[in-house]
Amino acid sequence: MNYDIVRDKRILVTGGTGFVGSRVVPMLLRAGAKVTLLCRKSSHTENYPSSVRVLRTDLCKSQDFLPALCECDIFIHMAALLFGLGWQDYLKANCGAAQNLASMLRAAGDRGPKRVILVSSLAAAGPCDQNEGRSENQPCEPVSAYGWSKVLTENIFRGAAQDRLVILRPPIIYGSGDLGLLPVYRGLAKGVGAVPGVGRRFPVSILHVDDMAQAIFLACMDEAHGIYHLSDGDVWSMAEFYAAAAKALECRAHIFHLPLWLMGMTALASTGFAQLVRIILATNNRAPNWNLDKYREASQCGWVASNRRIVEELGFRPTQNLESGMAETIAGYKSFNLL
Repeated sequence: MNYDIVRDKRILVTGGTGFVGSRVVPMLLRAGAKVTLLCRKSSHTENYPSSVRVLRTDLCKSQDFLPALCECDIFIHMAALLFGLGWQDYLKANCGAAQNLASMLRAAGDRGPKRVILVSSLAAAGPCDQNEGRSENQPCEPVSAYGWSKVLTENIFRGAAQDRLVILRPPIIYGSGDLGLLPVYRGLAKGVGAVPGVGRRFPVSILHVDDMAQAIFLACMDEAHGIYHLSDGDVWSMAEFYAAAAKALECRAHIFHLPLWLMGMTALASTGFAQLVRIILATNNRAPNWNLDKYREASQCGWVASNRRIVEELGFRPTQNLESGMAETIAGYKSFNLL
């Protein structure tokens, strides 16, 4: 990889302490970039060197980071709410932050970044079960509130950044450090795994977090423009994904297919209980990983993306296949005694 892409560039990053960001920021630093993080007061940044500038702020409300936005060459927006109890959660977090950031980009004008990179999601594009995968020129057909919030976020940024904008739409991202899939791995370690739907393959695209970081790095290139769908280049079934995890865990797991109606009932119960807790305690508690919105995505025909455009235009080359990527994932969890 050509590290000269970002050498001495001033890069402003949101989501830099998250699952993907924790791989992106070190890569940028190794390449000689000057990184500034926009993060919440509660974010843990102690693992980053003192050369990383940290600005504590509220992405949805505060505008105190305008000077940092005017100083940067590249702005990377990765922060997002992945799990919500309903449309209002996603509207407040994802679209609220997008509106505020877009207003800052407009205020910065010509003093602002020359490149704006938005990490969106394949959920914005919509489902697909064809091996060739969903391409960037197909119309968006989101099926979940999360997907719709990503479509709106893209549109908001498009209006503010215009031709400076690069949008990345990743599929399922896996790797050590992802707490979202940790319950799945723990279940497999105990010998059980549940795949949505009976009598169907449910094909999906996946991407290891290191390759997600590579895609973001390549999006910093001058040649990058428009929308790029991401994947490791293969199509997998969820059963194959679980089987690879079980192999890396060195355990025998029974992977069974749950009827969609039963999965819908569990999602309804999980969402309902979380909403009840929120009402009783009058607190904005975190939504469970399995909820009605995620059920809407899991009940589709599949989630397959074509990575042809980013491969041909930016030279994207995934370094991890499912076997090697899952081995890294499980080893990482075990090193922190999470499995």
